[in-house]
Order: sequence, then structure tokens, then C-alpha cells
Amino acid sequence: MSSVAVLTQESFKEHRSGLLPEQKKAAGGPGADEEELPTYKDAFPPLPEKAATTEGTQEPANAWIKIRPLKSSVITQVFHVPLEERKYKDLNQFGEGDQAKVCVDIMQKTGAHLELSLAKDQGLSIMVSGKLEAVMKARKEIVSRLQTQASATVAIPKEHHRFVIGKNGEKLQELELKTATKIQIPRPEDPSNQIKISGTKEGLEKAKHEILLISAEQDKRAVERVNIDKVFHPFITGAYNKLVGEMMQETGARINIPPPSVNKTEIVITGEKEQVALAVTLIKKVYEEKKKNTTTIAVEVKKSQHKYVVGPKGNTLQEILDRTGVSVEIPPSDNGSETVILRGEPDRLGQALTEVYAKANSYTVSSVSAPSWLHRFIIGKKGQNLAKITQQMPKVHIEFTEGEDRITLEGPTKDVQMAQTQIEAIVTDLVSRMDYTEITVDPKFHRHLIGKGGVNINRIKELHKVTVRIPPDNEKSNLIRIEGDPQGVQEAKKELLELASRMENERTKDLIIEHRFHRAIIGQKGEKIKEVRDKFPEVIINFPDPAQKSDIVQLRGPRTEVEKCSKFMQKIVAEMVENSHSVSVPIFKQFHRNIIGKGGSNIKKIREETNTKIDLPAENSNSEMIIITGKKANCEAARSRILAIQKELANISEIDVSIPSKLHNSLIGSKGRLVRSVMEECGGVHIHFPTEGSGIDKVTIRGPVEEVEKAKQQLLALAEEKQTKSFTAELHAKPEYHKFLIGKGGGNIRKVRDSTGARIIFPTSEDKDQELITVVGTEEAVKTAQKELEELIKSLDNVVEDSMNIDPKHHRYFVSRRGQVLRDLADEYGGVMVSFPRTGSQSDKVTLKGAKECVEAAKKRMLEIIDDLDAQVTIECVIPQKFHRSIMGPKGSRIQQITRDHSVQIKFPDREEQQGKGSAAPAEAPVQENGETDGDVKEPADPNAPKKCDVILISGRKERCDAAVEALKALVPVTIEVDVPFELHRYIIGQKGSGIRKMMDEFEVNIQVPAPELQSDKIAITGLATHLDRAKEGLLERVKELQAEQEDRALRSFKLTITVDPKYHPKIIGRKGAIITNIRTEHDVNIQFPEKNDENQDQITITGYEQNAIAARDSIQAIVDELEEMISEDITLDSRVHARIIGARGKGIRKIMEEFKVDLRFPQSGAADPNQVTVIGRPELVDEAIDHLLNLEEEYLADVVENEAKAAYMRPSSSSAAAMDERGPSKGFVVREAPWATGSEKAPDMSSSEDFPSFGAPVQAKASPWGPKRF
Repeated sequence: MSSVAVLTQESFKEHRSGLLPEQKKAAGGPGADEEELPTYKDAFPPLPEKAATTEGTQEPANAWIKIRPLKSSVITQVFHVPLEERKYKDLNQFGEGDQAKVCVDIMQKTGAHLELSLAKDQGLSIMVSGKLEAVMKARKEIVSRLQTQASATVAIPKEHHRFVIGKNGEKLQELELKTATKIQIPRPEDPSNQIKISGTKEGLEKAKHEILLISAEQDKRAVERVNIDKVFHPFITGAYNKLVGEMMQETGARINIPPPSVNKTEIVITGEKEQVALAVTLIKKVYEEKKKNTTTIAVEVKKSQHKYVVGPKGNTLQEILDRTGVSVEIPPSDNGSETVILRGEPDRLGQALTEVYAKANSYTVSSVSAPSWLHRFIIGKKGQNLAKITQQMPKVHIEFTEGEDRITLEGPTKDVQMAQTQIEAIVTDLVSRMDYTEITVDPKFHRHLIGKGGVNINRIKELHKVTVRIPPDNEKSNLIRIEGDPQGVQEAKKELLELASRMENERTKDLIIEHRFHRAIIGQKGEKIKEVRDKFPEVIINFPDPAQKSDIVQLRGPRTEVEKCSKFMQKIVAEMVENSHSVSVPIFKQFHRNIIGKGGSNIKKIREETNTKIDLPAENSNSEMIIITGKKANCEAARSRILAIQKELANISEIDVSIPSKLHNSLIGSKGRLVRSVMEECGGVHIHFPTEGSGIDKVTIRGPVEEVEKAKQQLLALAEEKQTKSFTAELHAKPEYHKFLIGKGGGNIRKVRDSTGARIIFPTSEDKDQELITVVGTEEAVKTAQKELEELIKSLDNVVEDSMNIDPKHHRYFVSRRGQVLRDLADEYGGVMVSFPRTGSQSDKVTLKGAKECVEAAKKRMLEIIDDLDAQVTIECVIPQKFHRSIMGPKGSRIQQITRDHSVQIKFPDREEQQGKGSAAPAEAPVQENGETDGDVKEPADPNAPKKCDVILISGRKERCDAAVEALKALVPVTIEVDVPFELHRYIIGQKGSGIRKMMDEFEVNIQVPAPELQSDKIAITGLATHLDRAKEGLLERVKELQAEQEDRALRSFKLTITVDPKYHPKIIGRKGAIITNIRTEHDVNIQFPEKNDENQDQITITGYEQNAIAARDSIQAIVDELEEMISEDITLDSRVHARIIGARGKGIRKIMEEFKVDLRFPQSGAADPNQVTVIGRPELVDEAIDHLLNLEEEYLADVVENEAKAAYMRPSSSSAAAMDERGPSKGFVVREAPWATGSEKAPDMSSSEDFPSFGAPVQAKASPWGPKRF
């Protein structure tokens, strides 16, 4: 029978050193008593030879007994389910069916191992093996899924329910696990106090007992809330919370006083009823006493000094309260008030006031003049110079402002003065021995001056001991600043100017590369251009700014290198040109989505199979062109496939017309004018001409069948004209004549085209020559049309002057609204000028000047207008004044539209003056004598008569005025009310009213939200009747959205906390937050770790959807469980081998940690034990890592010893020899009562390789008289 001993950490350390603590002491010096030496059995305890003997006998005590055996982490428990409680009772299917599936599922879910067996009474025995937690979870699953469930209820007071649930539901979970039951607690809003328990009979009894115990405990506790004025809270808390602490200690109750930043007056006391009552009495006593005896004074203290009165974390206020018993009330930082209130007993206020002023004036602000360029020298490298000052005077705050020639100091007056003196001395010193200069160098040379990786500029800086500031590219500055020692500055300046001069003599070449290729040449993140620059390192390649759209790429460097680089880049461009052939395919807009396909499947397939780039116009663009880019053959293949899709989808006809290629350009016309006019005339068909110079005669027409045929006829007719007797003529006419020549709806120009057969093309707004009119057709037709147009233009150029008589009463109509009617006449009738006599003169003569035809047409139109004016009537339309602004619309747009549509004039009344708003009181009525009045007797005003301010006057023809009245009345706004919950009003209004403004703009209504103090649920919508329904619908839709958002917010705000030892927090967070970020992202939750000064350092808070928060908690718990399984072992490794184990840049230690999955921590310099190394990880991995480290130590230590021996041999140390002489020769390791000292046994030979073999060395066996041993 063998026995196994487990080596504990303590035993390991003892055997590692070879000595127990008392043994170390014994071997400490030559004067130690022999009795203090360890015995042989103590130093080398024998292994136990056999198990414990009969009772009463005692094993000899030795060191092995101290060693603690390791406990197994796997446990086994057996559960029994009686036949009557079994859920699955089919005896024929044991080990099969639903029962077996449930068991397999439980094993997968919990990680525990289950074995089932049937007892004689047909009860079910289940043996569960695994870790404790897994076994408990499996037990709960077995009870709920394999055993029939009973249920019961237990009633406890509603206020005790939260104690059953526990913090974050932990207590409830523990109860359910412990009793293997399901406990349902009613929600807070449910008035029921009944807790429902379901599970086995045994579990029900246990759970009921535990719940009643918790309730019984809480019956003894009480909660009291006391309202105390906020200003008296400091007297109850006392300075540094001393008084409230004493109260809690005296009463045993917990007193919660809201902090100063929380504006609450309620103090909450919790504890046993008697304790709470006593605490309330004490608090009220203090309050009444202070309320009776204290008074206040208010003093003015500068706002900037308040922080000095408050002190760090409010310590100064506490100090004043402690010394004087006076509370100092400081206004909030966001309040502009400078008044500080002191509250306390009258005889103490004077002392407190003195202290307040002393604290306020204890700090001062000063400034030192120093050129801004010297600031960084004053600060020093990594702040070294400034650190010397701040270390001496830590309370002084020194601030440097960029671009300003001063330094600001803030702190205690005495310290500020000392710091100011020191800084002024530094500034004076720097000004006397430092200098700077600025040189002008073209920005294009800056990169070359810096050199690759800053090699050039760094060399100059080190050589001349100066600093050089070269402006970044985005500053576009040519000034380089040099600072430092005056001589170094001059030398650096000279060298930089020489470098710049040398660069000016280098070769520069401009390559013309189309701007569209620049991005492709540069590549993503500059990868491709980096390859070119690496190939030609001496050449600087500059691309133009993308915004400039320039084609010039500049190369600069040695001549030969520039030429090589130029050829290389031209080769790259040639390849790109080959792959950048572009084809435009016109596709009707409605078919674009079909060409894209679901999820872009169609377009993606065409791109991949034809190896082309296909760009579609934006959805809101009017363009129909799809652009295909790539190799020519590939582009044509892609084009055919896209056209085929369109042809399948609609009744689109496509025909080819053969027209000689030499006529194509003339048919297209200058800038596509001619072909565009044909396409517009034929309902927007697409006409595609082959590429110029291809020699192909085929012209493709695509579109609706009828329009395609029409376009074909027109194209063939034009082609015939061009081929046989094609003729083109050009005319020039002032742009203002074009509208007159075209006529209303193109009527004039159509007459010319129909009578002559020629096509007349007017310039578009994009054409440069706005006077050019082109006539195309047969020679005869063109000449006829040209003649007609020239005569018309000539007559337009032939300016005449005519006059007509118009009654002065109508003059105002023509000249009102800044002469809008006259401007419209001029636009329509070739710029004719109409002059009316001056206002005030009684003349009726109106002069017209312009082309004869235009003047005649204008006269005719003016007579029509006068006829309308003579026939016009004025009617009244009564609409309350409050609606007038709404009717007018923004900038009067609505009223202008009615005026245009009905050819009427509308006049709104003046606004009625409000009584009492600045108007003088009416004069007193004259006194009547004998019932007579001085003037005529006025009729009493009709109460039903409309107010003047409500009457709108409409002038025009009777029938038009009536129509205008109806249109105006349709614009009168109507008001309706919509029910919207009051709590949603602020969300509907939106930030700074943006939400409600958007809705009002969108629905063209006015939305009135009631004032908050009314707490009303009604929102009024005012607007046109036609808009109200849409606005109401939109508002209710918004309400639904907000309610859905509220519900979602409520669901997302579920919060739970998990208790985790703070030492695990860094591991959960991970390197640079990687692990915690992953958990947050995966579960869509917010995870908050405690702040540094938080009381509950072990609480991690998770916020999000309930299921997500629980999943995130489980993820964190899984990490914690894994970390808790880890152990930490300290081992002793000779500090001389630490560096070799760690390796260069930590490579060695990283390799060990990755290989063994452990964490290693080496001691820091100055540690108490420089040889102690900590290994953290799983137990089995820690043991393996320790073995590996000890092997490495042995290997490396041999090298260290050998090296030390060599060093001692080569360079003997006199000091070490002297030390040896003092100590005397070492006795080695000495023990008492050794076997060879007491008996006849021979002492071991230390030099014998057989008695003390070394690892790996062969052992020479002793010769035996019986011959060699056989095994």
C-alpha cells in the first residue's frame, strides 16, 4: 500500500531553502550553540511507512503530518424522486423517451454528469457529479423537470418583499437554489402580499420557513423621515461629519443626510424602532436649538475668491465650522451672486467672518512678462524646469497661454511672489543668452529640408544646438524660425539657406496626367504612390490639391531620376487609360431600380462578370444616364446587358437607322443642339450615335413605339436634307426679343417652321452666345425662314414711338408694385418701354417706345387691361382681423397667388389700435345744454355692422371678385384640439422648439402647446381646413413614436449590479478596455465600474434591456469564476537570472506566459525580497510553470556562477578575500543525531557521484562479488 504526500507552499519554501527558520538561525554564525542545530530527522523527515495503527497508538510526529491534502473540486450527490412524485412514470421506456432527453439537456446546460437508476419501489435515484455550483443547478433542474410540482402561498407584509428579493435579486436566487423551488413575488404596483412558491413538498416547507424568518427579522426595524431646513443640515452633520457620526454611534441607527449639492430637506433614519426614535429626538433637539440661537450676516466676496473659501473638497468650510461653529453658505458656481452668508451664534460670527476674509485673500493672481517663443524653454524638456518651481511651491498654479507674451501665476500670496521672482530670473537669463531669427524658404522645399524621417533637420538641430520650426503644409507659410544660442542660430541659418539654394538648382518637370487618374495613382492611404517614391527616393512627387482640378503633377529631383520616374508614371497612366473607356447608356428613370436589383444583386453581377465600373445617377437626380467604365469590349458587353433588361421590362422599341457617318456631326449639331431638339420634340426618346471616327453608320433610337417612329422620320428627313441640299444659317437677335419671336407656347416659331419647313434652334441658358439663332433645313426653306426672321428682327430693331390716352384714374394700376405690370409687358413684348406722366399732373397721355410690332401688341394688351379696369367693381369680404396674417401667407405669397389667378386687386385694412397701448385718452364729450348738441345728431352705431379692421376690399370684374372671395374664405384658418398626454409635450416641442417648428412647416399649420403650469392634455392646431386632418394625423403619429420611445427607454433602463472583488476589475476590463468593450457591444448594455472614491468598490452596474443585462452579468460572472479558480504562488528565483528569464523586450517572459497560460510578476527594484517571483494561474498550470522556471534558473545560474568565477579569477577582489578571512572557513550544513554519528553507519561521501549523482551524468557502479546486477 502506498501513501501520497502533498507538498504545500510552506513546505516547498522550507525545502527550497534547505532550512527551517530555526535552522537558519542555527547556521547563522560560528558562536551558535550545538543544541540549536537541527536534528537529522527534523531536516530530513522520513516518509510514513504504513497507515495508522490501532486506536490509541499515535503516529510519530514529523513534518509530513503538517502537509494539508488537496480537496477535490468535484462532488457527488444522490437525489431520490418517489414514484408518486415522478413526472414520467412509463416503466417500459426507462432510459428512453422524454425523460432521457431531459437528462441530456440538463447535463448540457449545467455541465454536471447524471446517472439514473430505478429503486425497488420504482422511485428514481439520480446521482449527480460535478463542481458544487453545477450540482446545485442540476438539482434545481431535476426538481423542476423530473418531479411533479406542488405550489403554496405565504403572506408577509408588502414592505418586507424587497428583503426577500435582496440586492439585485441575489437573495431570491440563493433561496431558489437552496430550496430547489420557484418563488414568485408580486410586482411593486400589485397590492397583493401573497408570495407564490412552486416545487417539491420538501422544498415548499423549506422556502416558506426561510421567507417567514426574513419577515420576522424585518418586523423589528423602522424607517423615519424628518424634514429639516437645508440651511441647518451642516449643524446636524457637524464638522467633518463628527456630530452625525456620534449620533449614529450613540443610537445605533443609520442617519442619511442629503449632501449639500442635493436640494432636499428630508433626513432619513433607519434602524430598530427605539434607536430611530432616539435619533429623531436628538436631531430635532439640535435643530430647535440652532434655529433659536443662530443668526445670519451676508458679506460680499469676489466670485473668483469663492473657491478659496470653499477649499479643496469643501475642507475650508468644514475647518471654519469646526473652529467657530458657524456655517458658511456659498452661492452655486453657475449663479452670478457674490453674496456669502454666515449662519451661527452671534458671538462666533465675528471670528468666522475674519477667517472667511483671510481664506479669500490668502490667494493672489500675478503675471510675468515673457516672449511667447521663450515659453517652452522656461517649461523645459518634459516640464523639468517648471517642476523645480512647482515642487518647492506646490500650491502655485502656473499657466502659459499660447500666442501671449505673459505667464499667469495663481496661489498663496507668499508662494506666488517667490515663484514670480524665480520665473523672472529664468526669463532674464534666457533673454540674455538666447536669440531667434526667421528665414524665408519656398514651402515646396520644406519637405526636402526636413529629409526622410527628419534626418536633415535633426542633424542641424544637434550640430548647432538650436530648435528649428518649419510650418506644416496646411499653413502655406514660407517662414522658418530658428531659436537657440546666437552663434548656433546664425550657423543653422546659413546651412538651411545653402540647402534651399541647392534645391532651387534641381530639375523640375511637370507631367500632364488627367485629374481623374490622380486618386488611382496615389492609391488607398497612399500605398501605390509610396511604392513609386520608394523606387525613386530622390524624386519629390507633388500632386495638385483635389479642389483645384488641375492635371499637372510635379516631379523634382536629379535630372536622370526625374526622367526615369516620368517614364514609369506615364506607363502607369497608359495602362489606366486603357481600362478607363467610358460609355453612357440612357435608361428610363423608372427602370433604374430593376437594373440595380434586390440588394444590388443585378448590378453587382453585371459588374463582376464584365469587370467594369457602373455608376448610376442619384435617386433625386433628373439624369437618366448610366455610366460604364472599363475596357472597351467589356463596356459594350455591360451596355448590351443593361439595355436587354430595359427591353424586357417595358414596351420600349429600339430601331437602328442607317445614316452615313459623315452626316452624324451635322445631325448632332453644335453642342448637341439639333439632336436635343429632335429628342424633346419626340417625347424624350434616346438617340445614340456611334463613336466619332468609328466609320459606323448605325444610329440607334430607343423609346415608346410611336415616338421612336416619329423621331426616325425626322432624323431621316434631316439626313436627306443634309446629304442633298443641307443648309444652315445663323442669325443674331437680342436675347430680349427671343421670347417675342418664340411666342406664347411657341406659337410664333411654329408658324414659321410649318410655313417654311426649316428647323429654328434658339440658344440654351448654358450657351455662351446668347444672341445666336440657328436655322437648319433645305437651302430654300432656310432662306425663306431666314428672310421672315430677319424682317421680324429688323422691325424689332426699328424703334418707333407712339402714344395712347389712358384715364389718370387707371395710372396707378400700371405703376403700382414697383411697376410690375410694366415689367411684364416689356418681357412679353420685346422690351417695349412704357412711360406714364408724373404723379400729380392731370395728363392722360402715355408714351410707348420700341419695335413697331411690339408697340402695337403692347397697346392692344393695355387696352384690354383698361377695359377690365372700367368693368371692375369693388366688393367687401369680411374676415376677422386675427386671420389676416394667416391668409396672406409667408411674404404675402398666398394673396399674390389669388391676385394672379383671378386678375383682381386685394386691399387689406389697417390694423386696429389697441386701447391703452400708448394712445391718448379720448377728449371729453361736450356738455349738452337743454338737451341740445352743437353738431348734428349722430346715428347710434349698428352693433351688427362689421368692424373696419375686418373688411378686405377686392377690386376686379364681378365674377372674378366673387371667385376671389371664395378663395379668401377658403384660407381662413380653423382650430381643432388634439388630446396629447401632458408628459409628452416637451418632446413634441423639441430642443429649442425645433420639433414643433418642423411640424408647423411640414403641415403649414400653427400648433399651440398649453403652458406647463396648466397641466393640460389639449394641443390646439390652427390652419386651413385642408391641412388640419394631415396635421392631426402627423401629430398623433408623433405621439405614437414618442410613446414607443418611452416604452423602449423604460425597457433599456433596467439596472442590475454584480458584486466582484476589485482585484478582478482590471482583468474584466482587459487591455485597453478590449474585454469590457466586447461585452458591452455584444449585449448592447452600459457597464459602469465604481469611481475611485466610491464606497462600494466591489459593485459593477449594468444598464440595458433586462435579458441583455442578465446575459452581460453572466458573461462577467463567467470571467470571475475563471479568475477565482486561479491561484497565486510565490517562488524564490535568484535575482541574477531574472533578466535572462524576462528576455530582450520581455520576449522570454511573454513566451512562458503564453505557453503555460499564467501571469508572472517579478519584484520591482528596491523590493524587500528581490528573489521573490509570483506565478498566477490555474493550479495545474502554475505547477508546470514553476517547474519550468526552476529548470531555467538552474540552467542560467550555472552560467552566472561560471561567469562570476572567471571574473574572480581574472580580477581578484581584495575586499571579498578579506571578508572570507573574517568569517573563517564555512562549516557547511551541520545536523545533530545523524545515523553515521550515532551508529556504525558510514557518513556519505560528498564527492561520490553515486551517493550524490548529478542530472544526466552516468554513474559508475561499484563492482560486486556476485557480478553485475540484473533487473
